[in-house]
Amino acid sequence: MQPQKEYIFVRRPTVAIVLSIVLVIFGLVTLQGLPVSQYPNVVPPEIQVSASYAGANALAVEQSVTTPLEQQINGVENMIYMRSINANDGSTSIRVDFEVGSDLDMSNVLVQNRVAQAQASLPDAVKRLGVTVKKSLSFPLLLVTLRSPNGTYDNTFLNNYATINVIDSLSRIGGVGQVTQFGGSDYSMRVWVKPDQLAKLGVSVGDITSAIQAQNVIAPAGQIGGPPAKPGTEFTYVVRTQDRLETAEQFKNIIIRSDPTTGTLIRLADVARIELGTQSYNSSARYNGEEAAVLAVYQVPGSNALDVAEKIRATMDDLKVRFPDDVEYIISLDTTKAVTAGIDEIASTLRDAVILVVIVVFIFLQSWRATLVPILVVPVALIATFAVFPLLGFSINVLSLLGLVLAIGIVV
Repeated sequence: MQPQKEYIFVRRPTVAIVLSIVLVIFGLVTLQGLPVSQYPNVVPPEIQVSASYAGANALAVEQSVTTPLEQQINGVENMIYMRSINANDGSTSIRVDFEVGSDLDMSNVLVQNRVAQAQASLPDAVKRLGVTVKKSLSFPLLLVTLRSPNGTYDNTFLNNYATINVIDSLSRIGGVGQVTQFGGSDYSMRVWVKPDQLAKLGVSVGDITSAIQAQNVIAPAGQIGGPPAKPGTEFTYVVRTQDRLETAEQFKNIIIRSDPTTGTLIRLADVARIELGTQSYNSSARYNGEEAAVLAVYQVPGSNALDVAEKIRATMDDLKVRFPDDVEYIISLDTTKAVTAGIDEIASTLRDAVILVVIVVFIFLQSWRATLVPILVVPVALIATFAVFPLLGFSINVLSLLGLVLAIGIVV
């Protein structure tokens, strides 16, 4: 008769208890830093390249801007595919997708290097406005909306206030990858030319552009009394000249052409209508029919969605104290509600599964003492499982938690 085999954890239960405690501690510590999301990260990382060619149509933008950029970007390391959109307002957007699991920051740097190589082939107007390369995420985490309940402020003011006072604060939050403004743009001085006056006075649009660029500048004027100065000079004065033009009246007085013989002047107001407006009128944002400024906040892949959303709300509460009268913010879209609801449902499913396992084990063993073993084993096994999540690249999401539900029966 063969002797009965005894396992080390049966002969030495203290070792099993200590090992279980260590595994639980590792699992709890790891659980605090795991990213929380609704679904696992299976979307390819994406980099967006944006440029604008003022006054050009979609075909001109495609030929002079998009094609040179695509020729240089094509074939960048780990790239899967690339697509572009050209619009008749002169804008172009190129989206470059990379292999799943690629480092988004490194992909951003690689695309920036390729864009720099294409700069020499781009028109001067595009170079002046610049080519933007930034990380693009699939869907916003939150939509933060600024509105004026009583209609005191319009869409232009709200968007400009958000640009100056809100976007920078949100961008500094850990876990926020990008803050995008929907349906608005910054303040801009709009110059609406009058074609009939241009033809009558013999002025071209190029003359107007050159005059604005030449007279709307900050000119350093130097110093008075700076070294080397005459003996006895005790003070040095920095000369301050007029800053950039700010009001419509100042722009109206820009001189486009002058005739020294007759003393006549052609000012900008003679050939154009000037008003303070927005840089772009292509889109506008509204909330329940009211003018508003909408900010889309995207999270960094792998960050904790619930933690990032909580930090955003705390930051907006701090900023709200300094809001002008009749300005408030609301969270018009919160994708973390689906994450929270999903996790709560999975947690209740886990609880019910553990209760059912305990009942089934007790029915078959007919002993509460024997049932105590699976009661302790199940939470130890579940919590310890989180310790290996980072090694496998897993996050806390609906699929991984459902897997834990199935693992309960396997463990028992």
